[in-house]
Amino acid sequence: MKRVCATLVLLVTTMYAVAGQASQDRWIEGRDYSSLVPVQHTTVPPGKIEVMEVFSYGCIFCDKYQPIIKLLERDLPANAKMTFLPASFGVSEDWPMFQRAYFAAQALGIADKTHQAIFDAVRKTGELSIVDAKTNRPTSPQPSPEEAARCYERLTGVKSGDFLRAAHSFGVDTKIRAADAQVIAMQIPGTPCIVVNGKYRVKMDSVKTA
Repeated sequence: MKRVCATLVLLVTTMYAVAGQASQDRWIEGRDYSSLVPVQHTTVPPGKIEVMEVFSYGCIFCDKYQPIIKLLERDLPANAKMTFLPASFGVSEDWPMFQRAYFAAQALGIADKTHQAIFDAVRKTGELSIVDAKTNRPTSPQPSPEEAARCYERLTGVKSGDFLRAAHSFGVDTKIRAADAQVIAMQIPGTPCIVVNGKYRVKMDSVKTA
């Protein structure tokens, strides 16, 4: 795992530091990363480099990749900042609900402190399970915003009603539309996916095999 993380950190660093020379070094455009056209907006302060993970709490691969993401965030240079963009295209795994819940948590200032716990609620504790442990089939019904609100209340103390009001607010609706448009613009092939400074999309298979 540490080797994969080191590879990812080196690739990310290469892309924002010397991307113009990457084809002359180890990292090759088209094989290891793709340039995004047009360049996407970032949400970090001026002078910072954004390292974004496109993810979903409903994505089993995102869950398995969490230890790597944590190491990546820890090992990034001082001028880089990790951000997260929830995707919604996995409808059968309740991704739209988890996307709305993440943006509600973000609006309430509790997204960072609950990030790992929500993955655990989906895959470990079963509180927000999307797969029936006995049949290995999708749960029916899938977790609802109300269930997510109760989970966040247990984790943070934020009242379910307040969470649901945030989840269904105009601000969260706006973020959802913007996120869906950005995922399409970045041509995200699947999750997890790393995008550096709105300019470079990492080919995750390259990281795994480097």
